[in-house]
Amino acid sequence: MKRIILTWALFALCSCASENKASTFNAEDPEYDGSIFFRNEDQDEIEKLSPEEQKRRLAVIVKKIDTDLDGFLTEGEISLWIQQVYRRYAVEDVAEKFLEFDKDGDGAVSWNEYTLLVHDRIIDMDEDKVPENSEEKSLHFLHLKEKQRFDHANTDGKPGLNVTEVLAFLHPSEVDHMSKYAIEDVLNEYDRDNDGFISLHEFLGDLRSPDGVNQSQWEIEEKLRFVNLYDRDNDGKLNYEEQLLWVAPNSYGTAREEALHLIQEMDRNGDGRLSEMEIMSNMQTFMDSEVTDYGRQLHSVHDEL
Repeated sequence: MKRIILTWALFALCSCASENKASTFNAEDPEYDGSIFFRNEDQDEIEKLSPEEQKRRLAVIVKKIDTDLDGFLTEGEISLWIQQVYRRYAVEDVAEKFLEFDKDGDGAVSWNEYTLLVHDRIIDMDEDKVPENSEEKSLHFLHLKEKQRFDHANTDGKPGLNVTEVLAFLHPSEVDHMSKYAIEDVLNEYDRDNDGFISLHEFLGDLRSPDGVNQSQWEIEEKLRFVNLYDRDNDGKLNYEEQLLWVAPNSYGTAREEALHLIQEMDRNGDGRLSEMEIMSNMQTFMDSEVTDYGRQLHSVHDEL
């Protein structure tokens, strides 16, 4: 399972809890399918491309990833490219949402504009007015956290959020000063004993095999990732810095995870890198990965030509 957070989990949680609006996707969902990163029409367009055209565009991408121009893709080159893909997705997402949020066109998104669009009403956050109803009290707490996050993203002190600040608000793991909110999301989801750490048991979650039952291949791979990629001090739990390696979509650790997976799947001669021949002989695996943003990069190549 790809444990990356590319959207704002609290955004989805608030939307689902309060209004009957379609929620954003959650990349932590075990049923999550990477294909939702691109629109249905993108999928249709990819399928319309001839095999020769797909191969030609893929070759262009491979050359861009190969920064030292030696004809091979290393773990480092693939990891850095995936980081760029993550960042590009976040920037494109914000550019689209910003136009929807900024109703008055003044170049800033106010709290009222944001809540009116997301929650269908303006939410007045008076911290002293706590509802007595337990359900409303829980919702009030979520909106309060939402507002705190909104305010923390505002770094220039001016009313409303500019484009850069909206990026920080919606994609906190893309911006250093918002990292605590990225961690907050994952702790709310996984930290069952509320100790501020993520144990291996919590990391695997409800998908962990019951005691006495043979472990699935997924569970074996996740345990290896926990030990080899994230638990740097080998204490059996993830601290703040280690949690960032896990949840931040632009982190090198997360990108490296996908790079290692690709090399393992496609490296036919076992030299620890990918040649263009190895990639072209297994095009679908490469195209269905985060390296090509599940195919969207093929369209970017076309636009640049």
